[in-house]
Amino acid sequence: MAITETARLRLLEPPVGKLRVVLDTDTYNEIDDQFALVQMLLSKERFDVEAIYAAPFFNERSDSPGHGMELSYQEILRLLERLNVSPDGLVHRGVTDYVGPRKEAREAPAVDDMIARARAGSPDKPLYVVAIGAVSNVASALLKAPDIMDRVVVVWLGGHALEWPHTIEFNLKQDVGGAQVLFDSGVPLVLVPCKGVTSHLHSTVPEIERYVEPHGSIGAFLAMRFKDHASDHLGWSKEIWDMVPVGWLLNPVWAPSVIIPAPIVTEQMTWSTDRRRHAIRYVTYVDRNPILRDFFLKLKAFAAQNA
Repeated sequence: MAITETARLRLLEPPVGKLRVVLDTDTYNEIDDQFALVQMLLSKERFDVEAIYAAPFFNERSDSPGHGMELSYQEILRLLERLNVSPDGLVHRGVTDYVGPRKEAREAPAVDDMIARARAGSPDKPLYVVAIGAVSNVASALLKAPDIMDRVVVVWLGGHALEWPHTIEFNLKQDVGGAQVLFDSGVPLVLVPCKGVTSHLHSTVPEIERYVEPHGSIGAFLAMRFKDHASDHLGWSKEIWDMVPVGWLLNPVWAPSVIIPAPIVTEQMTWSTDRRRHAIRYVTYVDRNPILRDFFLKLKAFAAQNA
């Protein structure tokens, strides 16, 4: 189903009010998905979190994309347990393989749930799909159900800044075909690039030890994940990339953006430009301070309420 440019631009306006959201996450791959998930669930004033989907990943931390998805599913459960949130009806396993160059929709409970929730919405009350891993689940849903195009907004952390010499970034390079589906479909898309944009959102061990670790079992867990990422913390800081899509939805001022023609994802994993293409929203900068401040305050308040 096609969507008009007018309707697309309306859906790409910075959102107001309480939002329907789902989170698509390769949670076990790194340390940043965990922070993003916790901030989203602690932002009840802004988000109605309807579902969390485990996304596939494949690197030295997994044996296959499907194994990565299962590891992410289990990591989501560990986080929810520490947040006193039941996973029943909330967490869904994602696809076990990438959409790939043949652009084949993959089957999974997460894909079907995403489609059902999108269809339950409307252009006036869209479903915000916050995707912070390979977009295989999202691309599968778009391929299976193009009719959801006018009632979803995808906010994806993927690729590097448009001026970067390449876009060989983990989320994108895992499923180039899935990324091509996303950019070519015409779905309302907010692109949150990695190097050059979200790479501004860093934290350090002293900051995490002061503002995260003391706050309950969830704070201790997040601090452990953060510190375990490197063995040498001298002069070290770590990007927490995946917090930025959540930060943009919380307050678009924290991550300024512009409307641009959708770039083309080439087979060589570079950006190409055709100014005749449909519009997307593109985040150009990240103010890390208010995003982390919001997270620290909500984490502290949650721990105090559950002490």
